[in-house]
Amino acid sequence: MVRPIRSAETPRIEAVAADPEAIERRRQYMVGIGALMGGAANVIMQLSNPPVGRGVYESMVESGRYDLHPRKRGRTTLTYLAVAMLGTEEDRRLYRAATNTSHRIVKSAPDSSVEYNAFDPKLQLWVAACIYQGVRDYQVLFYGALDEATEDDLYRESARFGTTLQMGADLWPIDRAAFAEYWNTSLREISVDAGVKKYLLDQVVNLGPYERKYRLALGPLNRFLTTGFLPQRFRDELGLEWSPGRQRAFEILMRTTGRVLVRLPQRYRLYPYENYLRDMRRRHALGKSLV
Repeated sequence: MVRPIRSAETPRIEAVAADPEAIERRRQYMVGIGALMGGAANVIMQLSNPPVGRGVYESMVESGRYDLHPRKRGRTTLTYLAVAMLGTEEDRRLYRAATNTSHRIVKSAPDSSVEYNAFDPKLQLWVAACIYQGVRDYQVLFYGALDEATEDDLYRESARFGTTLQMGADLWPIDRAAFAEYWNTSLREISVDAGVKKYLLDQVVNLGPYERKYRLALGPLNRFLTTGFLPQRFRDELGLEWSPGRQRAFEILMRTTGRVLVRLPQRYRLYPYENYLRDMRRRHALGKSLV
């Protein structure tokens, strides 16, 4: 339900010099439709960490709330992913500064049930870990198992989802085995309280912020895709029903999507990431807010 930005709406703005080889390598991992299909599931995964969930649920940053401004929230999130993986170091510096401005007031109040702070590197590690899991999942679902070299490279590069903010590179588990240990330990700690659960079901799963016509037309598909992309642990936490038949249908849809994607030029597979990256640079050149 994110409204992508058309190329014609953004003038060409030259990027600061960057390592084109590294960016080209990362481009292969960024599949726009994967983010659009699996984005809601990834939000649920992130917010299933109690401090992250309460931080979003209680956020006082009105302009960044998904339940109030879903398209704007979608734009800023996809822009962040594009900057992290496709942007230059200057792009990352600019977007970090803009994001920090919003994050400064995202911290728990004295009466909050859970202590949180948006600048906490360990919470950013969790968010980055969820994004990495989401990217890897749609790669496998679309294209099949990844070879070891690709698995390792995708994992190393995914640290950028955290290091684009305050997470230090040393916090990212050293290899995939260490990450698996971190992930499995973290899964035992996830918990969704009643308020966050209602928010996730009403707003994210059932498209609460959108007009009724969109909810009726796209709600069932969004629920199916969201539940399909979620690991069982998260489905159980929200009480989302699934079955072997639905799993088969989900996998067929993913494989069919993958067969279409491999026949498309890369610029179409990347859409809308590069459009959002150009828009971010345009907004900066015009002195507009980036988030």
